[in-house]
Amino acid sequence: IERAALRKTTLTSWFELNKNDPSAHNISYSDISQHYMFDKSTTNFKKRQRGGQNVIGRLPVVSILDTERYYLWILLLRKSGAISFDDILTVNGLRCITFQQACQEYGLLRGDQQWHDALNDAAQFQSPRQLRMLFAMICGFGEMEDVPNLWVQHQVSLCEDFVPRYSEQTGPHYALADIEELLTSYNLSLQKLHLPTVDLSASVLERAWKSRLKLILILFS
Repeated sequence: IERAALRKTTLTSWFELNKNDPSAHNISYSDISQHYMFDKSTTNFKKRQRGGQNVIGRLPVVSILDTERYYLWILLLRKSGAISFDDILTVNGLRCITFQQACQEYGLLRGDQQWHDALNDAAQFQSPRQLRMLFAMICGFGEMEDVPNLWVQHQVSLCEDFVPRYSEQTGPHYALADIEELLTSYNLSLQKLHLPTVDLSASVLERAWKSRLKLILILFS
């Protein structure tokens, strides 16, 4: 934390903004780009005059393996008005030792619900592919008790890129094929997790999309 605090980053610039601009106090770090622009030349945030409502936040998904950064990510999705790392670590007057402890004090780590919350939060600004990567990480390291329910509850966002390409019926098959490929890194499979199994591989999935894209290009050439 000490080393990070010394470097000027978008996060430390957000701290400075909260110190100097009361109107920023109710905006979380993940939403700040909707209201302020980050000026790289001055490393400061400047208030947007208009049009910020359509700007999508870009808080990247962090691997669950990178424990402290992951729990910092969870806190930044929710906490507004922070002026320092110590401020983020302080909950109801208690200065927590780790970001994980701070999450616990805020009541953000509640069994399976924390992983539902993580996917809901990430869906606001991450691509479906990134959501599937997070889904696989949760299955591999998140101690998830009911994985099938996680799939059912978040199927729409996990399949959002495939459904328009194919259909509401077949889109989920392609999303599951992609998840199956991602799960191999954790020595897991759809079958082991009691998820619906599919016959598609990631390579078949990619070839199908390329074939469809070629057809579209031919039709409009």
